[in-house]
Amino acid sequence: TIPTCESVLTFCMLCININNTKRGERMILKLDFQSDVPIYQQICNQIIFWISTGELKSGERLPTVRSLAEEAGINSMTVSKAYQQLKAEGYLITERRNGVMVSDRFQKPGELSEEDKKALVLVISRARIAGVPKEKFLELCERLYDRKADM
Repeated sequence: TIPTCESVLTFCMLCININNTKRGERMILKLDFQSDVPIYQQICNQIIFWISTGELKSGERLPTVRSLAEEAGINSMTVSKAYQQLKAEGYLITERRNGVMVSDRFQKPGELSEEDKKALVLVISRARIAGVPKEKFLELCERLYDRKADM
């Protein structure tokens, strides 16, 4: 029998292991297929988070587009789009012999991109509309900035 949409959508979170070949560690990539956030963007967000927490270090290799797509059960173009966006933003590099790796040359150190500043302004605006006091907002920012746990 063919599964109905209701039965397919009950499995909304997919966890796959990413072998971190340099240190032999494994990380869990979580994809929420019911989220409004596109799958490629979820991949980008988690890789950026791992870089920010030190779970992924510069020079470390990521899975190939094909292997990540096969393991996740998603289209390889989705993974390719995520990797291309991360390369364009300076987080990843591609080397012919080593594949996709975390870059050691990020955008201006100590600076946010204009796009990130605009996203931050939007979050601040939403907090203001929600009536979140500035002190509470800054406290939350500080806690999240120091956070090392999963997204």
